[in-house]
Amino acid sequence: LFCPCLIYGAYIFLPFDAPLLTTVSARLVYTLRCAAFATFPIVLGMIVSGISRLCSSALEPFGELHREVEIHRTYVSQSIHLFILYFFNMAVLATYLPQELLKLIPLLTGLFAISRLIFWMSYAIGRSFRAFGFSMTFLPLLAMLLWNLYGMFVLEPKNLLS
Repeated sequence: LFCPCLIYGAYIFLPFDAPLLTTVSARLVYTLRCAAFATFPIVLGMIVSGISRLCSSALEPFGELHREVEIHRTYVSQSIHLFILYFFNMAVLATYLPQELLKLIPLLTGLFAISRLIFWMSYAIGRSFRAFGFSMTFLPLLAMLLWNLYGMFVLEPKNLLS
């Protein structure tokens, strides 16, 4: 319930509009540029993971990892997988959205980045707290997937493979 309220509030109250994008290629470039900001938590996680691995007191570098190193490695791995799914769904979503709703693309990108950072913090606190951050990432992804399937099979079934 938190994510739709957050997106709606940001959509109404943030004072920016998406540029006029008339072609599909312009929309995809816009989505690609927005998605570059979603990689910030992943790159930050890679840096912290490298530093924690470097500062680890393990005698064997390829041996069993400490919990602190494992947390960051797992976060980066899961974030990369979710980013790939998120990016492809955003790219498809950008082709179906009307012009007045293209403001959702940077908002969803920001939500992804913030939710991954929240997941990382809560995962470091304890495994039982990570559900909130994961659901903030996964449920918008699921909503985008359902909207994309609805758009492909119901709204424009004749253009499915073209």
